[in-house]
Amino acid sequence: MDSMELFFISLGTAVVIYYGVKLLLFSRMLFPKLWFPLSKSFFTSMGEWAVVTGASEGIGRAYAFALAELGMNVVIMSRTKETLDQVAKEIGETTGRTAKVIVADFTKENIFSDIEDQLKDLNIGVLVNNVGILPTYIPSKFLEFADLDKAIRNVINCNVKTVAKMCKIILPDMTKRGKGLIVNVSSGIASVPFPLYTLYAASKVFVERFSQGLQAEYKDKGIIIQAVAPFGVSTRMAGFQKTNKVTLSPEDFVKNSLQYVRAGDKTYGSICHIVQGWVLQSVPLRVLYSEHVLQGLQDFVKKTQRTSDSASRAAVENGSRSRT
Repeated sequence: MDSMELFFISLGTAVVIYYGVKLLLFSRMLFPKLWFPLSKSFFTSMGEWAVVTGASEGIGRAYAFALAELGMNVVIMSRTKETLDQVAKEIGETTGRTAKVIVADFTKENIFSDIEDQLKDLNIGVLVNNVGILPTYIPSKFLEFADLDKAIRNVINCNVKTVAKMCKIILPDMTKRGKGLIVNVSSGIASVPFPLYTLYAASKVFVERFSQGLQAEYKDKGIIIQAVAPFGVSTRMAGFQKTNKVTLSPEDFVKNSLQYVRAGDKTYGSICHIVQGWVLQSVPLRVLYSEHVLQGLQDFVKKTQRTSDSASRAAVENGSRSRT
């Protein structure tokens, strides 16, 4: 056997082993309860309280309810007090747990000292950094935003700064106690450079890299830090799309994602979104970046937004009639 033949045999063997390992790692995601088991007391063992940002609706609200159902008291944070109070009431009535409300507009400056004061002395075991905003609901090129400076400021404050600041507030006590869980919600579209969502996707790349770096720094302290990157979830941000095999309800997504908290420093949160991530990363960028694809994306979101707006108006009108 000559050296060239030996080289190709060795190369082929390495490729087979590489993809075999990848297939094994992927197969683990099909059975999270088997590969990443959690005890019934896993979450409550982290601490008495969970803190969830952006908890007035959607994914954040679902995380707050799920953690309360698992036995934790929850601090729910958003900018709308009336909605938060209603969520807190429902959590108390349905789970028997305590829900503390903190009103905060994360697009603003200089809000974190007050938040830190209100969280002081709480035994916080779980932090879910969920709050985030799109600069615009309709996908747009960077220079086409109506107020670009405001869009930049709001996205950075809400999607980037908040994640770092909330970790700064809560992580120190977790390290002292040697346990804790931090879930930072990213987005599936951050898997590749994504035109028309450039600013939003870039902010979510920060969430992922920040989470992965923190996990490397604090894993030996007993802390679990994970980025969760969902694709389609039926929320206001996604135009309340109808749920199906790939677009999950917030409750179903959160239920699935909590099964993966021991699965590594990044997860897509559900098997259908894991497959979507693989597909997106396999699509040649020249296809994704074609004018036909981008225009189709804009048209789809506009149609979805019109449907969502019509449904919202109908709900308001029906509510008005019922009150009269």
